[in-house]
Amino acid sequence: MTSLDKPAAGVDGTGSGAEAGASGPTVTDKALMEAFGGVRGMVDTTVPGLVFVLVYTIKRDIHLAAVAALGLSVLLALARLVRRETLKHAFSGVFGVGIGAVFAMMSGDAKNFYLPGMLYTLGLAVAYCVSAVVRFPLIGVLLGPLMRENLSWRTRNPGRLAAYTKATWAWGIVLLAKSAILFPIYFWGDATQLGWVKVALGIPPLLLCVYLTYVFLAKAPPPIDVIAEMEAEEAAEAERKRTGERERERVAGEARTDP
Repeated sequence: MTSLDKPAAGVDGTGSGAEAGASGPTVTDKALMEAFGGVRGMVDTTVPGLVFVLVYTIKRDIHLAAVAALGLSVLLALARLVRRETLKHAFSGVFGVGIGAVFAMMSGDAKNFYLPGMLYTLGLAVAYCVSAVVRFPLIGVLLGPLMRENLSWRTRNPGRLAAYTKATWAWGIVLLAKSAILFPIYFWGDATQLGWVKVALGIPPLLLCVYLTYVFLAKAPPPIDVIAEMEAEEAAEAERKRTGERERERVAGEARTDP
């Protein structure tokens, strides 16, 4: 039985037992910032879309708008590289903008610049909801390693399982609502309408989801630091080996001194 699954004395979902000792909200703050990129991550994923719709609204040139958005994404990634910051959000932005730019230029329809991102959002919303239904919430899978609890919340901390499930439902429902607004505009509206609405729906839903996740986890039991548990087990095992070696050396020394 691994340290992820073995029962801990006193852990009943109320936060007693082998917790890390860190306060839940403090750990949650750091994990949410790392997982979702903070303000900078939102900028990296939102501003290129704003540039696309702005340039297209003024110039009505799909190629120019796509190149401008992609160029800005690359500049944002390079800025992170120069500052030695995490690149995952910047590179995901470059990848997403690049696919959207290709879709728009190949089809000749500016609305298709937004289609890959919309499909991704819809797919992610469905994945969140399905994972919550099967009691393997994706928010827990995402945040667990960042909080040093890995998947211990599934078997050892029912309070956190419930909180992760609520947070995952929140993400799924909010993203489904966003998709329900955008897809009708994609099918029956024009590119500028879609672009401005998509920009408007870029950051607020994300902030709402992050806030709800914070609220649910702040009220949940603290995470169980399974990394610390494993490190303690390894240290105890090493100490047992050292003790055994010293005992063997003592016995061997006594045997050599016996007449």
